[in-house]
Amino acid sequence: MRYWLGVVSREHVLRGVRLGIAQANHGKRSAVERMRPGDGLVYYSPREGMRAGAPVRSFTAIGTVDDRPVWQADPQDNGCFQPWRRSVSYRAGAREIPIEALRADLDLTSVPNWGMVLRRGLVELSAHDYAVIERAMRDE
Repeated sequence: MRYWLGVVSREHVLRGVRLGIAQANHGKRSAVERMRPGDGLVYYSPREGMRAGAPVRSFTAIGTVDDRPVWQADPQDNGCFQPWRRSVSYRAGAREIPIEALRADLDLTSVPNWGMVLRRGLVELSAHDYAVIERAMRDE
């Protein structure tokens, strides 16, 4: 089992949760093919929109990759944009958590220039970091 952090605007995360899908790195196939059934996925949203909107800087969704192959979206759904997708079961009721609230406890943020790592769009998380984020996002 592996754990993934996708860096995506909140607007796109909410749409993905509603549809039960994951996309990463602007719909590139290689990104979603790295994920395997049973892997954990967390989304971090730096902003509300893709290139605009208020800063969010929070973990915004968490789920588990489903046992379905990747597929390409139908052009009728997105115009000429045909992103590659994965099916994900998202945890209902997960709370958004600001990264600042967990920063001292995460391996991810313990290195200098950790924000540069997030620019990759999809990064592998340690099991420790996933557990810290999962615990914080639980609806209790």
